[in-house]
Amino acid sequence: MNIHESEKIAGTLEDLGYSMCENMEEADIIVFNTCCIRDNAEKRALGNIGAIKRLKKSKPGLILAVVGCMTQQDGAGMSLRQKYPYVDIVLGTNNLCELENCILKIKNSGKKSVLIDPNERPQVLENEKVYRTSGCNAWLNIMYGCNNFCTYCIVPYVRGRERSRQMSNILDEFKSLIDQGYKEITLLGQNVNSYGHDLQDGSDFASLLEKISAINGKFRVRFMTSHPKDLNRDVIEIISQSPNICNNIHLPIQSGSNKILQLMNRHYTREYYLDTVDAIKSKIPDCGITTDIMVGFPYEEDDDFEDTLDIVRRVKYSSAFTFIYSVRKGTKAAQMPQISPQVSKERITRLIAEQNKITKELSLGYEGKVYEILCEDNAPKKAGYVCGRTDSGRMVTFKGDESLIGEFVKVKIEKSQSASLFGKITEEE
Repeated sequence: MNIHESEKIAGTLEDLGYSMCENMEEADIIVFNTCCIRDNAEKRALGNIGAIKRLKKSKPGLILAVVGCMTQQDGAGMSLRQKYPYVDIVLGTNNLCELENCILKIKNSGKKSVLIDPNERPQVLENEKVYRTSGCNAWLNIMYGCNNFCTYCIVPYVRGRERSRQMSNILDEFKSLIDQGYKEITLLGQNVNSYGHDLQDGSDFASLLEKISAINGKFRVRFMTSHPKDLNRDVIEIISQSPNICNNIHLPIQSGSNKILQLMNRHYTREYYLDTVDAIKSKIPDCGITTDIMVGFPYEEDDDFEDTLDIVRRVKYSSAFTFIYSVRKGTKAAQMPQISPQVSKERITRLIAEQNKITKELSLGYEGKVYEILCEDNAPKKAGYVCGRTDSGRMVTFKGDESLIGEFVKVKIEKSQSASLFGKITEEE
């Protein structure tokens, strides 16, 4: 979502006559689009902003803007201006649409801007200019904000409540992307499964997927992120029936312990989650299921962590994004007793080892089989090779040149190496 938001920022800058440059020393304007979902992301952003001070001093005309989630936190905007007075523009998530006006103001009058609107339901903007940077793939927001208030998460406080876009606008943008030649489109929302709950026309995520799947053309559709409590059987059924919607579902479990899930305010149990996974696998047997898992949450004991490992073994995720719990000021979990960092490190090491073992086992099952791959890019550090993903989301490297990028090709998997798959183009089915 931050990548796509940065594309919108770049679209605004391009409309003002700016163009992308290769390094900061050449820049006339630098925009930091920040994230505060974890403490490390915030520290990294602040470190990078601090490192610009010397460049700003040598280039007084350089415009420096800081926008996004980090600045939207209570009091963060003014604090940023006080600690880094050489920053020219500070915008919260609800004020990103003001970037153009703020740039013109600093250029014309030298006046700096700090705009942090606390509105929980900001306006949903349409027809935003986008400078797309993801090759043959495109991102498409279907909604903004979140209503869930998980106790560890800052997102509802900095992104506001759920706001769904009108389905007609989404479909128009989707068709436009297909006409422009994009082959894979990822629908974005903090919780895509709750799309339409705030609309009055009966729209929901299942009906949106159904209408998208009826659009003519050769393309793929992915979406993120799904909240387990809202992924219903209608959505699973539509995915199973549509050739365009990828058999790939990201379904964050966060913890396998009912005690911890309740403390996290996740609104589902491990039993409910496993029942949903069974429904997916019965309808979409080759579905690649991925997840997010957090360890070291307050009150997590050995038995709770063992429940998480049990879920990992039962579901057999294609891959998992694993994290140590990070305290976020202003959330309920920040007020809970914190567990030892050493215990958290030991647990995440065990978790990663377990998931790596499962991923390696699943990779062996791909060998000797043929898959349709959307070629996405040149393979990193491997001249003469390209890479792309299977429908289920697994990355495959194979011999080919960049003329294949953006094309669908059949690839036979010859070998696997942990999470990596390697193959060759084939005429086989």
